[in-house]
Amino acid sequence: MNAALSALELARALIRCASVTPKDDGALDVLERALGGLGFRCERMKFGAGADQVDNLYARLGTASPNFCFAGHTDVVPVGEGWTVDPFAAPVIEGVLYGRGASDMKSAIAAFVEAASRFLEAGKSNGSISLLITGDEEGDAVNGTRKVLDVLKARGERIDACVVGEPTNPTRLGDMIK
Repeated sequence: MNAALSALELARALIRCASVTPKDDGALDVLERALGGLGFRCERMKFGAGADQVDNLYARLGTASPNFCFAGHTDVVPVGEGWTVDPFAAPVIEGVLYGRGASDMKSAIAAFVEAASRFLEAGKSNGSISLLITGDEEGDAVNGTRKVLDVLKARGERIDACVVGEPTNPTRLGDMIK
């Protein structure tokens, strides 16, 4: 990975995209550029129509099994009230990143991309790495992950293991698996 593209800088670039469900506002473009630079084959999949159309990204490096996938979303809920900073400016204040999507889940996506780049720098192993990123998690969730998985299944593509970077933990850290 280019030294200038760190998890923090990628997260900030993603947060600067006002990707309120189902609007993408360039978030998948940012991610596609970063992944393409690492050699991932990126494929955009759009489902739905009109205002309900959702853009999704499936990016894969390699064709062999096993396929280790990271699943996530770039969409965020509406801003709401009470912000003391611009929710799409992505400032770092006293070492803390602020912005809509900083914890759910643009930072997790950026961290996985940096981890993948470090893994690749250390030398490729057998298998594939992929990312399945939707813009339809915070909304009705009908034109995102499920439909991408249907496309992958129809063409015989398999995900062998998947990590979801979703930070939802209603009671305590790690209490919910999705």
